[in-house]
Amino acid sequence: MTPAKVYYTDLHAQLGTSLLQKLERLIRAAGIDGIDFEGRFTALKLHFGEEGNLAYLRPNYVKVVADVVKELGGVPFLTDCNTLYVGSRKNAVDHLNVAMLHGFGPMTTGCQVIIADGLKGTDEAVVPVPAGEYVREAKIGRAIADADIIVTVNHFKGHESAGFGGALKNLGMGCGSRAGKMEQHASGKPHVEEGLCRGCQVCARQCAHGAISFGAGGKAAIDHGRCVGCGRCLGACNFDAIQPPDSHSNQLLNKKIAEYAWAAVEGKPHFHISLVIDVSPYCDCHGENDIPLVPDVGFFASFDPVALDQACADACNRMPPMPGSVIEGSDPCCDRFASAFPDTDWEVALEHAEKLKLGSRKYELVTVK
Repeated sequence: MTPAKVYYTDLHAQLGTSLLQKLERLIRAAGIDGIDFEGRFTALKLHFGEEGNLAYLRPNYVKVVADVVKELGGVPFLTDCNTLYVGSRKNAVDHLNVAMLHGFGPMTTGCQVIIADGLKGTDEAVVPVPAGEYVREAKIGRAIADADIIVTVNHFKGHESAGFGGALKNLGMGCGSRAGKMEQHASGKPHVEEGLCRGCQVCARQCAHGAISFGAGGKAAIDHGRCVGCGRCLGACNFDAIQPPDSHSNQLLNKKIAEYAWAAVEGKPHFHISLVIDVSPYCDCHGENDIPLVPDVGFFASFDPVALDQACADACNRMPPMPGSVIEGSDPCCDRFASAFPDTDWEVALEHAEKLKLGSRKYELVTVK
């Protein structure tokens, strides 16, 4: 297989040249101009950051990408899907509030923000995954599925379950609806925390299989004999009384992320940008961020999300551990992400994505000044 080209620029900004200008030069050198954007809806898939987290990407970077897409005739919008866990982005109202709080909006980026899986995370498109070993049909946020082009803007960082979060994580987990996230993260069927249930019965109205009933105390109960694990009740409950099942192993999670990533871009032009800065050990889904694992590295871009993730991981592994970080004092030759999270293996996702022909782990690094 011919190595994929991954383009890179460092963070040196000489007098008269800003990092924003370098980012634009990078994505143009990487060939974004070769996509036919004319009149086409373009999903700029990113992570708006959990409230309290300050490691998320600045909206200034996203505006650079949006401006290039508009110049090329595209119609960009910023997007992400709601979270599975309880937090500040589990429904579209809260999610939009956080996006605006963190500076993502029309005034700052020139783009509208659309939460891809709708108000409660139930607006999804079912995408067949013919080669999927673990996912036969991926549940992708409707607005992302309806988009003509996907451009990911990734904050490359550590992740406590996947090892790191990059292009594949942003595509796979990030483009899944709430039910899609449950399918990737969990094994089994949801259950009810009776102490949180209000007996409002909204969940039962969303269940197409008659699996939810209410006892003498008015509390919901899920019949796992009837439940198909679709997860729509998770989105229906406003009180977090319905909880996802037990988590998968990290290896299985990474393989499902790869299969969902394939589904998110299948049949569409796609382009990927990763900013390897503020490489925090935990996902931006956390309401806090710790000292970065390694010093800032630079910006990367490619049409190949697998090669891009491989190149970013390699670059991080060439950097020294950051003093004061959770990997301070670790073996200088060891994998930075394995040091932070010994129970993870980020290579699983890349190996599986390569098997799905989503991309190649072999790459040629092209430096852009």
